[in-house]
Amino acid sequence: MKIIMLGAPGAGKGTQAIMIADKYGIPHISTGDIFRANIKNNTELGQEAKKYMDQGLLVPDELTVKILLDRVAKDDCKNGYVLDGFPRTIPQAEVLEDALNKLNDAVDYAIDVNVPDENIIKRMGGRRACVKCGATYHIEHVPPKKEGICDNCGEALVLRDDDKPETVKNRLDVYHKQTQPLIDFYSQKGILKTVDGTMDMKDVFGAITDILG
Repeated sequence: MKIIMLGAPGAGKGTQAIMIADKYGIPHISTGDIFRANIKNNTELGQEAKKYMDQGLLVPDELTVKILLDRVAKDDCKNGYVLDGFPRTIPQAEVLEDALNKLNDAVDYAIDVNVPDENIIKRMGGRRACVKCGATYHIEHVPPKKEGICDNCGEALVLRDDDKPETVKNRLDVYHKQTQPLIDFYSQKGILKTVDGTMDMKDVFGAITDILG
């Protein structure tokens, strides 16, 4: 079972990807994680990716797919995997599709965790983080015991720049421009499944498992 997770930043697709991986015994693959692993292990592909990253450039799609295919060729992926954070654009999706076709392989499901922008802005604007220990909270859903103070270490909690409404709106604009077209792309392939991401996390997961069986 090969699954691609789609959804705007803050829609909760990463959390769902981890839960899917756990339930079905397949690896959760984030491109960020495999880049870091290849660089840390000083692999040939990692060295190549590092050249771009050190210059502040995006790693080219072909190289990203090479690193991804290297990862999914490992034994733990023989029953499938969940891709989180890739593809982000139509060209990336096409490069991935071509590479998988050459291996007589294909993605089974593209799952879109659909959440309206206004919900995401509100959801992310409610996040608070501890700069000392990294613990995260939400003023509505997971509040600290004492307002504005970390339960773990007693430091003040902050609204990170990434979670400020204007930053979130900019990230959503980029998402709609670059990644939203993937929804049409996978819909045309007949593998797109959409779930309502505004539901409780467990209900979203229930909807996904209903699809996956």
